[in-house]
Amino acid sequence: MGRQSAKMSQSLAGKSLKWASLSLHRSFSRTRVFLSRQLWVWPILAIVLLSTVGIVVRNAVESTMRANVQSGLQTLLDVESAMLVNWLEMQEANASLIANDRQFRELTHQMLDLEEAEAIDSTQRKDLQKQISHEIGPALSHHGYLGFAVLDKSRTVLASSFEAAIGVQQQPKYDDLLRKVFLGETIVTPPFASEIPLEDRAGKIRTGVPSMFACAPIRDENLQVIAALALRLDPEKEFSEILQLGRLGQTGETYAFNREGQFLSRSRFEEELVLLGLLPDQPDATSILSLDVRDPQLDLTEGGRAKVRRSKLPLTFMATEAVANRPGANVDGYRDYRGVTVVGAWTWLPEYQLGVATEIDAAEAYRPLYILRRVVWSIYALLGLASVAIFVFTLLIAKANRAAQEAAIEAKQLGQYQLDQKLGAGGMGVVYLGQHAMLRRPAAIKMLSPERTSDDAVQRFEREVQLTCQLNHPNTVMIYDYGRTPEGVFYYAMEYLDGINLQDLIERYGPQPEARVVNLLHQMCGSLYEAHLAGLVHRDIKPGNIMLNRRGGECDVVKVLDFGLAKALDADKQSELTAANSLTGTPLYLSPEAIQTPNLVDGRSDLYAVGAVGYYLLTGQPVFQSDSLVDLCQKHVSQIPVPPSERLGKPVSVELEHAILSCLEKQPGRRPQTARELAQRLEHCPTWHEWTFERAEAWWQRHERGEKPTSNSMTPSTPHDRTIIGSME
Repeated sequence: MGRQSAKMSQSLAGKSLKWASLSLHRSFSRTRVFLSRQLWVWPILAIVLLSTVGIVVRNAVESTMRANVQSGLQTLLDVESAMLVNWLEMQEANASLIANDRQFRELTHQMLDLEEAEAIDSTQRKDLQKQISHEIGPALSHHGYLGFAVLDKSRTVLASSFEAAIGVQQQPKYDDLLRKVFLGETIVTPPFASEIPLEDRAGKIRTGVPSMFACAPIRDENLQVIAALALRLDPEKEFSEILQLGRLGQTGETYAFNREGQFLSRSRFEEELVLLGLLPDQPDATSILSLDVRDPQLDLTEGGRAKVRRSKLPLTFMATEAVANRPGANVDGYRDYRGVTVVGAWTWLPEYQLGVATEIDAAEAYRPLYILRRVVWSIYALLGLASVAIFVFTLLIAKANRAAQEAAIEAKQLGQYQLDQKLGAGGMGVVYLGQHAMLRRPAAIKMLSPERTSDDAVQRFEREVQLTCQLNHPNTVMIYDYGRTPEGVFYYAMEYLDGINLQDLIERYGPQPEARVVNLLHQMCGSLYEAHLAGLVHRDIKPGNIMLNRRGGECDVVKVLDFGLAKALDADKQSELTAANSLTGTPLYLSPEAIQTPNLVDGRSDLYAVGAVGYYLLTGQPVFQSDSLVDLCQKHVSQIPVPPSERLGKPVSVELEHAILSCLEKQPGRRPQTARELAQRLEHCPTWHEWTFERAEAWWQRHERGEKPTSNSMTPSTPHDRTIIGSME
């Protein structure tokens, strides 16, 4: 009985499930038929569905976008502030070094003794002033200072490159700054308007020229402060240029201001400000010290007029928070000095008495969000008419689909090359595997993404090809051909690389044997030596840009990829094709000078990256690691790397460790001066000849079969996956 009852229960349960399944199927079928006949229902369903999804998506997108905008602004502000502080500290160090020159100190002491004499010999005074000018002249020229002044404790100028300033006593408003100097501090003043006639950028002699000074105490043999040295800087040069690096999009800018809200650097919108009447319509007009960060209470770019004088207007929300030493960010929007609604981040540097702000128009920062809103409302409007026009939309969609299919088919043919499959995509390019129509030679073909087509993008893309075509070293990726299709698509074909990049090599197999590291670095040096002789700097050497291949029967053949960030050092006309003063490269492998002065890097910057790559190959870890971009950059600039042997916990040959650490020196002059010199150092390593053809071939055969490595320097891995890499920025 129990068994029969159980069987009956199972049978009933099975029938119930079958009936429920059939009932559900019939319901779906009826619904499908109804909807296929009553097309007017679809717009209503779409409106209900889109309304629900739209609200959820809009909130999620808006929240994510706000977080991303704030993060981007804060990161840019942190980087710009760090670079500015580093530059200011460098000026302090320069001023202190010049002020402590022995000969300069003795001449200053003689000048002070002469001033204290009862009868002052004017001839002797002029002679001493000339000697001081002659002594300090080379330092001024080397560091780019515009002039100098030596002041005694009464704030009187004893000697100066500005004759009009000699004998003049400084105004009381500078007492606080000079008091710090006479107490032994070295300072850099924020920009201010000169009260003595100086030569401006147009060559005119006038007062009110924007100036800033690096001031340092001058001491006697007893280390007592006897005078002060002031070195004049032009705030329109390096000070403003550093801040001009922080320009996001078309409306973003980074600028400095003082406690009164005056601009201390150049505004991005000076031409527009002249038209708005905020700056005088003069050839030498500048926003420095001429423009206030004040809220006009309305948008001046829309034709509005302030109702009160600008001096009576309050500071902008950002400036008010900054001068109160409340650093922060605002992504909700506030008016800037033009009255335009912007989002921004700001900070205050109390030691230099200036604020730094990064802002971008809210309309540009949230353009995708605004577009999304307009699209949603447009869809709602269109769906309201869809009951009448649904067939038209269906035809248009079908036609668009056909056009897209035809375009996809046509895109498979570029000049003489037939495209097979997409291999990858980068910031501006897409790479396909293809072959020449007649030679049948496989090639990696890179073409510009259609959505990124612009004159600047095409110029930059074409420059990348032309630079790389000049190189023919066997360890540099080879360019076969390039051109444009009749539709205007720019492309080029390069050799097809079927191998593994060094990043994947370490991630899969761990740190490499010392002999192999020496061999790989030596090949990289060959490629870079040719490039450097041609006046090219790679600027983005990293493991991901180094391919390891089997080529021409040889194993472990290195190919250096992606000269897309290279810059012709002897071609000033090309400089505008790289974003002005931009920080270019991969942070884990950036040299100190690439962080501080990116426009002044040379081949030794690439050698720093080679050392960092060698360190990574040998230890399996980058030289420096950090979750913060600013902190990582700071480590490259100032922190001494841990020796590879200490990081590994086992001995490394002295020659290889010295070669790697010499590449990682902070000062370029202390590194190997050429890639050839580094290659020669590597040839002196005891393991130089130990990575033989047989060892390399055995490694490739072992991993192509998917076997686990047996060397103690390699960790077990999965079978070797073939990676096809194209040069992509």
